[in-house]
Amino acid sequence: MTEYKKIWDIPPFSLEKNQKQRLLINRLRQLTAYHKTHCKEYQKILEILELDKNGIHSCYDIPFLPVRIFKDMDLCSVPNSEIVKTLMSSGTTGQAVSKIYLNKETVMLQQKALVKIVSDFTGKSRLPMLIIDSPNVIKDRKMFSARGAGILGFSIFASEGKYALNEEMQLDLNEIQSFLKKNEGKKFLMFGFTYMIWEYFYKELRNNSIKLNLKNAVMIHGGGWKKLEKEAVCTQDFKDCLRETCGLTEIYDYYGMVEQTGTVYMQCSYGHFHASNFSDIVIRRMLDFSVADIGEEGVIQVMSLLPKSYPGHSILTEDVGIILGEDDCPCGRKGKYFKILGRMKNAEVRGCSDTYEHERH
Repeated sequence: MTEYKKIWDIPPFSLEKNQKQRLLINRLRQLTAYHKTHCKEYQKILEILELDKNGIHSCYDIPFLPVRIFKDMDLCSVPNSEIVKTLMSSGTTGQAVSKIYLNKETVMLQQKALVKIVSDFTGKSRLPMLIIDSPNVIKDRKMFSARGAGILGFSIFASEGKYALNEEMQLDLNEIQSFLKKNEGKKFLMFGFTYMIWEYFYKELRNNSIKLNLKNAVMIHGGGWKKLEKEAVCTQDFKDCLRETCGLTEIYDYYGMVEQTGTVYMQCSYGHFHASNFSDIVIRRMLDFSVADIGEEGVIQVMSLLPKSYPGHSILTEDVGIILGEDDCPCGRKGKYFKILGRMKNAEVRGCSDTYEHERH
């Protein structure tokens, strides 16, 4: 059996179903017990649920918290003196936001997992990175929005980083051209939130008939699809438009949330999102929260082996999806792979992109 400590030494999508389930249940049991002991609010929740620790036989038995509980309650399993960073989810004006409290250990685990997962798609070498955002988004280093946390998290992969937008959220062509000239002929990364890329990068290039040569770029993006859906922009439209305008051919979306930073679900070249060794996904029927079958639509539950400073290891999201298969994706990666269908009806409007309009208020 693969012990938790050994998980860092193997490829991030290498465990088959039985191996992974043994790893997951052992670690998730440990985390449930740990948070029950160290977080009074979590302990009360488990008491209300009448959790019997001897009744946890599989990952499906691990209790889950609804994602919006992090907006209503401060859930923390470490002393205040150990908190080094607080992550804030996005939200419209006047809307409550999640607050996720991190200590050094959890930050380190999140960074290590993110490096393992993303490097499987981009390669192990650090690359120059063009960030499709403004430097203004990185403000208080101890308290981050979803956008700021994402940028800093993915900056681990950068040998150098430049922002494509200035402080007024306008395209900084001089900075972009300087970056491209310096890295001509080299592979480089581009990172940004989906809506930001579409609204402030692609549209500006299109409206001003600006053509950029980004054929050597690997773009990673996530969040903000709700706004694009309102403009009738689908995943393929997004890719086609960027390819036509910039020559971009290698574009990877990812699914993730501030409530489980580090355990992102990257999208492979076949368009499938993948659960790594560090996480798992369960689809639950909306009527009774029973476990759905492969190919059956339901609400997404995400589980992570990383959260030590707060009880975020098992979360019921407000997103709807379908598990497409397990261990048999054509891309060769093991684990479950899935598709996102959208938001639950009547779910609170929440986007990962933490958009510019929200920040202006």
